[in-house]
Amino acid sequence: MSIFVSYILLGLSLAAPIGPINAAQIDRGIKFGFFHAWILGVGAIFADAIYMLIVYIGIVQFIDTPFMKSFLWSFGAFILIYTGIEGLAGAGKLELKENRKPEPLWQAFLYGFFMSLSNPLTILFWLGIYGAVLAKTAATVGNSKLILYSCAIFIGLVTWDIWMAAVSSSFRRFLHKGILKFISMISGVTLIGFGIYFGYQAIKTIFL
Repeated sequence: MSIFVSYILLGLSLAAPIGPINAAQIDRGIKFGFFHAWILGVGAIFADAIYMLIVYIGIVQFIDTPFMKSFLWSFGAFILIYTGIEGLAGAGKLELKENRKPEPLWQAFLYGFFMSLSNPLTILFWLGIYGAVLAKTAATVGNSKLILYSCAIFIGLVTWDIWMAAVSSSFRRFLHKGILKFISMISGVTLIGFGIYFGYQAIKTIFL
């Protein structure tokens, strides 16, 4: 159970950095309410699910080799640490604008979907991080747990989506730059921590 929870936390830490998706969710939540922010996040999660499926189908049968495992751990460590440092450096720079022009829910969904799908870092995230998770899981507990732990990551993504929608719509008066800076710093430190762990796994795979 503790391993399952750790993968949920990984999903949360992947979704938490204040980037284009979260910034758009905050904007939609403040302007249009919970459902617009939530649906936008659902669109982004659908794009994430597509990339997760591509990585799962394309890599899972090759990831048990030492070379592939060391490469994936190293690549995942780089992406996590880079994103964490970038999140810390850019904390508190988000600008919120007020605009009450109506927007259909389907448009919010497509906006989130294509924003995530077209982001060049998205595929790098899932190739490096999710690929490394597949390598670790396949080597330690076998293929039977791959889907279970993949669902745990997905639960983390969905939980953050609901949280962001709720915060941006129901607690708008608390959404000032201090809160955004705090969220960015916490998520940045978490990602760096996961990156250090991934780096340790890479070193252990190469030298031990």
